[in-house]
Amino acid sequence: MMTDQSFENFDTSLYPENSRKMMKFILSQTKKYAEDFGKEDCGKNIMFYGGTGLGKTHLSTAIAGKIIERGFDVCYDTATNVFGAFESERFGKQISKFATPTERYFECDLLIIDDLGTEPITQYKISFLYNLINTRSMNARPVLLNTNLSLADMQKKYGDRIASRLFGESVILKFTGKDIRLQKI
Repeated sequence: MMTDQSFENFDTSLYPENSRKMMKFILSQTKKYAEDFGKEDCGKNIMFYGGTGLGKTHLSTAIAGKIIERGFDVCYDTATNVFGAFESERFGKQISKFATPTERYFECDLLIIDDLGTEPITQYKISFLYNLINTRSMNARPVLLNTNLSLADMQKKYGDRIASRLFGESVILKFTGKDIRLQKI
């Protein structure tokens, strides 16, 4: 299913008229991001936020597909899996071909974390997320985050240090409309 998600089949006509203009803008921005990825001035993070079923995952996979076609290394995973890998590493379980299970999250050209905010949060997870985002930022390796949380809820859940880095170093795009999946039923 995800391999079928592309810019070409992202249908903005499914959005209510009051959301369609914004969704067309988001589509154009994500296409440009994928086309410009790897250029010196295209190292910003992206954060997609908004309700369920509005196309955040669709456009994330479209970006991933285009960037992979251009020869870049993209790691796409859910927040639950990313946090789980760090916990496995912490408790000594080897689950990856990499030296450590989390190495790929630090080393890939683009890291896409889907469904951030759905995982149960602990201080350890907040510390890990800060380290991941900060390290990738210092190494000019962007992150694309998808969340259903509002910006205020992100700040409340993850704290000021993470919110500052995410909000200050990201292109933030708000998805609006009605759940596309439910419309297709």
